[in-house]
Amino acid sequence: MPKLGMEPLRRRALIDAAISAIGERGTLDVTMSDIAGRAGVSSALAHHYFGAKDELLQATMRHLLAELNVDLVRALHATSSPRQRVSAVVAVSFSEVQFQPETIAAWLAFYVEAQRSDPLRRLLRIYARRLHSNLMSGLCGLLSRAESDEVAETTAALIDGFYIRRALKDGVPDAATAITLIEAYLETRLGPQETE
Repeated sequence: MPKLGMEPLRRRALIDAAISAIGERGTLDVTMSDIAGRAGVSSALAHHYFGAKDELLQATMRHLLAELNVDLVRALHATSSPRQRVSAVVAVSFSEVQFQPETIAAWLAFYVEAQRSDPLRRLLRIYARRLHSNLMSGLCGLLSRAESDEVAETTAALIDGFYIRRALKDGVPDAATAITLIEAYLETRLGPQETE
């Protein structure tokens, strides 16, 4: 009989193994067997928990979204001004937890696969709406609605662009540089961020 509580641990191990495998290969073209081996479980057990590989990949994407959301909520609660909210969204996007090579490669692979997969496309739309909403939560306190929308779209494009460049190992080599460049853009539109 299986031990109680093992299923969540094994599911998480399989999701972490999927991120690792995708990150190493730079594509979603990984097998359940490869992912299961990395997680230290049998392929049959991986299929038991997730069914087909597509379900595991969707669960992996949902996991990445959930982790990002938790980090963003925590960071936004720690801010005291609209300008700090905008900077917090940028900082979380490039935090040590989020801006890891495997995670970056997984995001790029999901973007590519979303062109063919409706479930992954829906998950990426959720990501885009949340990013836009989180940016707007600060920007609307600083600019008109139309200007806020423009700055949010540009900032989101910069964030996604730096992820793509990093995944392709071209351009910005580190998170600090990406944050600095995005903050420079924001300063031209919003002014410098106040310090406490």
